[in-house]
Amino acid sequence: MTDESTPTTGYDTDGMLLIEGERRFLLGAYAPPPAEPADGRTAYRELADLGLTVVRAPTEDESALDAIAGAGLRAWVCVGALDRESPAALEDTVRRFRAHPALLFWETVDEPAWTWNSAEARVPPEPLIETYRRIRALDPDHLVYLNHAPTNLVSTLQAYAPATDITACDVYPVIPPGIRLQYALFSDGLQGDLLNSAISQVGEYTTKMRQVAGEGRPLCMVLQGFAWEALRDPSAQDRRMVLYPTYEQSRFMAYDAIIHGATGLIYWGLHRTPRDTRFWADLRRVLAELLSLGDVLSAPAVRPTATVVHLEMGHSVDRGVRMLAKERDGVLYVLTANTDKNPARVRIEGLGPATGATVLGEDRAVRIRGGVLTDDYAPFDVHAYALDAVL
Repeated sequence: MTDESTPTTGYDTDGMLLIEGERRFLLGAYAPPPAEPADGRTAYRELADLGLTVVRAPTEDESALDAIAGAGLRAWVCVGALDRESPAALEDTVRRFRAHPALLFWETVDEPAWTWNSAEARVPPEPLIETYRRIRALDPDHLVYLNHAPTNLVSTLQAYAPATDITACDVYPVIPPGIRLQYALFSDGLQGDLLNSAISQVGEYTTKMRQVAGEGRPLCMVLQGFAWEALRDPSAQDRRMVLYPTYEQSRFMAYDAIIHGATGLIYWGLHRTPRDTRFWADLRRVLAELLSLGDVLSAPAVRPTATVVHLEMGHSVDRGVRMLAKERDGVLYVLTANTDKNPARVRIEGLGPATGATVLGEDRAVRIRGGVLTDDYAPFDVHAYALDAVL
């Protein structure tokens, strides 16, 4: 048994994480920025200032866990897969860190079902399931996290479900056309393998991974915090191909994941992103908005009577504007995203007694007449509405 002061994690019936019993929408990163800033703040403190909750700790580095705790963050620790011949090392790691105040959850093996250009799993489910059982037997107070690549069959990935509590998936769709072949990209220069190669594939992969995780379990989407070309050695980079997500793209991908069922967002690649790139300011804006909505994002989804009706704009609607509603402190929030490459004009009907809505992050308001809100969307645009009356 762990000490009574040991922080605990669990999840609610809708998959939202419970941290010491409190519902929390998770915001995290795999690593801090590449170098400490000149003002002396730690890199972990910077992540906390961005509004993040959790960061991956260097394996078996207690001083890093101490620094993470000192920055006001929580951590996850990767323990790998169980070696059936020698389980002592894994069990020792769990015993050493299970009562550390920074620990939030454990991780086993990253992307176990995926092997580049092969259908063969890198690590089969069975040893990971046994690893999970050992971890949870030694530490019932902390969950286990398992991240998948966006590819592989749903049925293949579902075989790993008994090996984790928190399912995750990484998808990084901002890739310049013509990029040279590199690890983790297909021959067409894309990481994803859906027909949809646009940034709205994030929502489609979220839906896929919700099938993998199952209803009522935590699901984190790992989003792009880097440029693919910048992953190469600097001497081999083609500067024309260094492409970071814009503010609009990062904002859309975050909301697209949330609307499709993610209960947390974690960024990968920040450690490979120089501080002088505009991406940092853009990401800070996105995270500031998500942080301001923390209580809303962690609230249970509600099922409003509202529906989205597309108005004629002279082109087809593929997946169109998607919607998620949340209620917090008597206010109804309607989060929407245009998942199409074309602009859209929609009527959101059935908003009941509401007469208006504030559009968050846009410094404007819209009127609601007869329960109907009409608004325009640019391609891959987001509107988050706070209504003046609850449905």
